[in-house]
Amino acid sequence: MADPLAPDTPPDAGLYVGLISGTSADGIDAALVHFDDDACHLLSGHTHAWPDALRRRLVEIGQGAKVESLDEIATLDVQVGEHFALATQHLLRQAGVEARSVRAIGSHGQTVRHRPAGAAHDGLHPFTWQIGDAHVIAERTGIATVADFRRRDVAAGGHGAPLLPALHDALLRSRDEDRAVLNLGGIANLTLLPADPAGAVRGFDTGPANCLMDAWCLRHTGQGHDAGGALAASGRIDAALLQRLLEEPWFAMPPPKSTGREQFHLDWVEARLQGDESVADVQATLLELSARTVADALLGQQRDTRRVLACGGGVRNPRLLERLAAHLPGVRVESTAVHGVDPDLVEAMGFAWLAREALAGRPGNLPSVSGARGPRVLGVVHPA
Repeated sequence: MADPLAPDTPPDAGLYVGLISGTSADGIDAALVHFDDDACHLLSGHTHAWPDALRRRLVEIGQGAKVESLDEIATLDVQVGEHFALATQHLLRQAGVEARSVRAIGSHGQTVRHRPAGAAHDGLHPFTWQIGDAHVIAERTGIATVADFRRRDVAAGGHGAPLLPALHDALLRSRDEDRAVLNLGGIANLTLLPADPAGAVRGFDTGPANCLMDAWCLRHTGQGHDAGGALAASGRIDAALLQRLLEEPWFAMPPPKSTGREQFHLDWVEARLQGDESVADVQATLLELSARTVADALLGQQRDTRRVLACGGGVRNPRLLERLAAHLPGVRVESTAVHGVDPDLVEAMGFAWLAREALAGRPGNLPSVSGARGPRVLGVVHPA
C-alpha cells in the first residue's frame, strides 16, 4: 500500500499522537508516542477536560437519550473535534514539539452509540458510531489525522471492540505466566495473554467498570466519581440487589462481546432497586458488581491467569482493586505502571499505534478478539 502521506513525510516518521475519550467521557486523554521498530515510548501525556455542559450532553446521548435534531448531532460532531484538536495542541506545547514533527494523530472520537448486534439486537444492520470530526482535527492542528477505527471491523462481522489487545500483546505479554490486561474505564474489558507463544490473544468487554458508580455518585453527591472508593467503602454490599444485577443475560453471553452506556446506565440500575436502599449500599453493590463480573469472566476464560495488569481510571480506586483481588485468590492484581506503562494513557497510546498501523497498511484488529471475518486495516486517513 502506498504511503498516503508521501512525499511530505514529517522530519520524525516515528512520532504520533493518540487521542481518546472513553465511555466515562471524563476527559480527552492525549499521548505523544515515539515508535522505534517494535518499541513504543511514551514521551508526554495530557488530559483535556470537557466543558461541563458538553460532557453532560455526551453522557446523556451515550446512555440512549434522544438526539433533538440532525443539527444537534452535527454540531456536537464539530465541537468534539474542536476539543480533540485543543487537547493535541496543549499536549504538543507541553512537550515542546512542533506540529510539523508529528507524523499523524490517531483519534478514537467519542462513542455515542455502540450496537454490534444492531439497534433491534437481531444481528441486522450492526453499527458503532464515534463523533469528533477528524477533518476539524486535521484542519486545526495541521497534522494528518486517522480516525473511524471501529466501523470496518463491525462491517466485517466483528464487534469493533476491544481494539487494543494487539498493543497489550506487544507491551505486556510474558512467556513465564498467563496474564490478563484489565482496562477499568467506564466499561471493563480484558485482554487474555497466554504464556504459550502459540496461544491466541483474546479480548472482550466484561460489563461496567466505573460508568454505573460514576453516574450514581454524581446523582447523589454531585461528584463525578467516588474518589478512592470512599462512598462504596462506607456502605455494605446488598446481596439481593447484587443477585438481581447479575441476572442480566448479557453477563452470560460468551465472547466475542462488547457493550457500552446504552446497555449499562442508571435506568438499568433503578429498575432493579426496591426503593429503600441507602446511597452508600448501592454504591458498594455497584462496585462489587464490577469486581465480580470481571473475576467471573477471567476465571471462565483463562483460569490459569497469574497476573492481572490494570489500567484506566479504576486503578485509582483501591476499594475496587481490593474486591477484585478478593475474587481472584492466587492472582496478583497490579497497575500497568509496575511494568513501565502509564495506566492513564494506555488507550491513548493504543490509538497512536493504530494510526501507525493504518498508515503502514497493516491490520489493526485481531479476529480472535472482535470476531471479525479476518484481519482488516482500520481507520480513515484525513490529510493535514
